[in-house]
Amino acid sequence: MSATKDARPRGAAAVPSAAGTRTDAPQPNAAVTAPIVATAPGAPTRASGRRPLIVLAPLAVAVAGGAAFWAMLRGMEDGSYNPRGVPSVLIGRKAPQTPLPPVEGLNLPPISAETLAAPGRPILVNFWASWCVPCVQEHPQLMALQRRNVPIYGVNHKDRPEAASGFLTRHGNPFTAISADAGRTGIEWGVYGVPETYLLDKDGIVRWRWAGPIMPDTVEAELNPLLRRHA
Repeated sequence: MSATKDARPRGAAAVPSAAGTRTDAPQPNAAVTAPIVATAPGAPTRASGRRPLIVLAPLAVAVAGGAAFWAMLRGMEDGSYNPRGVPSVLIGRKAPQTPLPPVEGLNLPPISAETLAAPGRPILVNFWASWCVPCVQEHPQLMALQRRNVPIYGVNHKDRPEAASGFLTRHGNPFTAISADAGRTGIEWGVYGVPETYLLDKDGIVRWRWAGPIMPDTVEAELNPLLRRHA
């Protein structure tokens, strides 16, 4: 038999072909061409490793907010919650003067922007709702303040007109004027929840804010000194 002539160039190395047979081909210079690293399908990359952190970030914020709300509710139950610890950016500033609509079916005028801008004497603005259990607790204090001729302006927050009317029929009406709030007014005032009460001086400057029900000790220790100071 005659020998088969080797046709590859001198110095070339033999490399395996795709079919597993041997093929002769010149090899490139390894110092010039960078190696190609194959990635198996489904293998994690650096970007995919960060993806779970991005997904979990909103969940962590929601959990933290839920824990804070739960702690506030527990504090309100055992008396350790301090409403004065909830900040308000309105203290020392003019109250929002957005015109407020009336509560349908109530024979009471709505709160006017002019009243909020310059009431002429200290007034209270009280956010409340018929579905609010703490509002029932604070209502006797509002009625007592009304008998002392302290003007109270009610903002009925996210409520039904017929439910608001029924609440006032059962518990009495302490309000000089009353307006409805679908939610936007509460946002403008920075309301955390109902009940929530603001004291405005004669020039419409917010001097005090109470988040939670006004109780007899609140009137004695907090509200009465402020009413005297800003009279």
